[in-house]
Amino acid sequence: MSPIRRLLIANRGEIACRIIRTAHALGIHTIAVYSEADEGALHTLLADEAWPIGPAAARESYLDHEKILEVARAACADAVHPGYGFLSENDRFAEALEQAGLIFVGPPASAIRAMGDKAGAKALMAAAGLPLMPGYHGEDQSESTLLAEARHIPLPLLIKAAAGGGGKGMRRVDSLEALPEALASVRREAASAFGDDRVLLERYLERARHVEVQIFADRHGRAIYLGDRDCSLQRRHQKVIEEAPAPSLPDALRRAMGEASVAAARAIGYVGAGTMEFLVSGDDFYFMEMNTRLQVEHPVTECVTGQDLVAWQLSVAQGDPLPLTQEQVRIDGHAVEARLYAEDVAAGFLPASGTIEALHWPGGVRIDTGVRTGDTITPYYDPMIAKLIAHGRDRADALAQLGAALDALTLTPLSHNGALLARLCREPEVLAMTHHTQWPLPTTSTSPDELAWLAAALLLMPEAKGNDPWQRYRGFRLGGQEELLLTLQLGEARRTLTLIFDRRRHVAWQGQWLPWRREGQRLQLFVDGRWHTQEWRGTALYLAGERFPFILCQPDLDPLDDEAAHGAIAPMHAMVVEVLVRTGEPVEKGQPLVVLEAMKMEHTLRAPDAGRVAAIHCAHGDQVSQGMTLVSFEEA
Repeated sequence: MSPIRRLLIANRGEIACRIIRTAHALGIHTIAVYSEADEGALHTLLADEAWPIGPAAARESYLDHEKILEVARAACADAVHPGYGFLSENDRFAEALEQAGLIFVGPPASAIRAMGDKAGAKALMAAAGLPLMPGYHGEDQSESTLLAEARHIPLPLLIKAAAGGGGKGMRRVDSLEALPEALASVRREAASAFGDDRVLLERYLERARHVEVQIFADRHGRAIYLGDRDCSLQRRHQKVIEEAPAPSLPDALRRAMGEASVAAARAIGYVGAGTMEFLVSGDDFYFMEMNTRLQVEHPVTECVTGQDLVAWQLSVAQGDPLPLTQEQVRIDGHAVEARLYAEDVAAGFLPASGTIEALHWPGGVRIDTGVRTGDTITPYYDPMIAKLIAHGRDRADALAQLGAALDALTLTPLSHNGALLARLCREPEVLAMTHHTQWPLPTTSTSPDELAWLAAALLLMPEAKGNDPWQRYRGFRLGGQEELLLTLQLGEARRTLTLIFDRRRHVAWQGQWLPWRREGQRLQLFVDGRWHTQEWRGTALYLAGERFPFILCQPDLDPLDDEAAHGAIAPMHAMVVEVLVRTGEPVEKGQPLVVLEAMKMEHTLRAPDAGRVAAIHCAHGDQVSQGMTLVSFEEA
């Protein structure tokens, strides 16, 4: 097979940049593709050339394999790397490339097909002797059959998209009464993300660990495993922090999982990088699925093995043998990876979008990202901003390094989960390795610092609406200065702050005069030689990616209106998938009103209280903005 000289990357963002970096190190010419939303994105600038492939919607660009193939031909590519997500596990895409005489940097289409259908994959693995979780994996997808089969599965159970992956198209169900609504939601999400609405049902194993094994196979019949990873820290069934090797696994269990993974790969004629995923409970493990691609968390394996897995992929794809035998694989130290997401943690991990105005990456850790200052995180794709990876002499050292790096991160004004990730690196249960896949991630912020209280006061004081403070401040003036007393509450904490202003519009804070400026609902404070940005959205202050719902307590001052009392508000930029109520219809508290889709995930907007629908301000297919009122209410 000819060596790869011109490589098209059929992906975007962080993984496209990651592949380009290795390809350039190997002297390979790189070709990027981009949608209208990604014009000028970092991956298009790093590549040697970039080609447009259509509108922002993934279905009309990154998921359109005919457009990708057309560009590959026009750009004279001799190989295509799919990255992860999008077309990476699409057997028809792999076949089309092969028929066009192009190298697919991935497994054969037959292997993708065998493992891409989750139900079929479980049957294959059962035949190979791997233990499975009890459930229904049948072909009959009628609602009546699924409801009947669910009665034979211990609760709670899990609905999973048959063609799914990456935590999408999954719902936990705790009662049979909740099954129909959850089933409809999973089917819509699966059809949108994977073009296939088939599902399977499984028992939801409580307090289990999520452990996966990295395997690699070449075209010469050789297959090995490159250690394992623990991915038990999750939210919405999506991984948040991953580490390698998986801590506290008995050697016998670790070896059994590795050998079973290699045997399974050989059984389906696998080639390239793949991951076998298991649920582990005690000394028992259960097969979940095989990902026939490179995983998001592959950097932790690279750190502890000292290998470049993308380089391995390219080498194997052009016919080279594996560079190591199983006996030559060595594990050095411990690595931990944190996924930095654009999301509102306190609001239940809702995806966020917006422009990055200030960005400073910390030193001392590996950063895999596809964004830079000035980029906009859009609602069209996955909300992951970057991955931060720390490699230490042991687990404690790696977690300490990662936590320190997250503390040093600057990313504003976009909401993100950086503070949560830093907290997880120090959580006693995480340090003791007693967490599991159902362990609830803390969503409440740690106590905010003085800067948050000051910012909230400046944003909530009546004069912050734009008038000259020397004409409008309530309080008194003394010696050319003006004081204003405000009482704020955050959760159970209540404080009275004294704001002191001078004639230059500076505010006193911790013994220094700080310049500040306000535009609309955004505030900037000049502290320690740089501007810090805060925003007020709806009913909360957003500072360094965290959400603080401050309340102004004085009865004679009017805080910003809480629109949630009068209507159902879009919590993020999204597309309307379904409107479930009609004008004039009475609704109960918690009743589903509107289904939104943002960043490939569905979110159901529910009635904040009992009432009657006064008006509906959206329709199926509408793109709506964060803070927009979608349904208005009146008293029943």
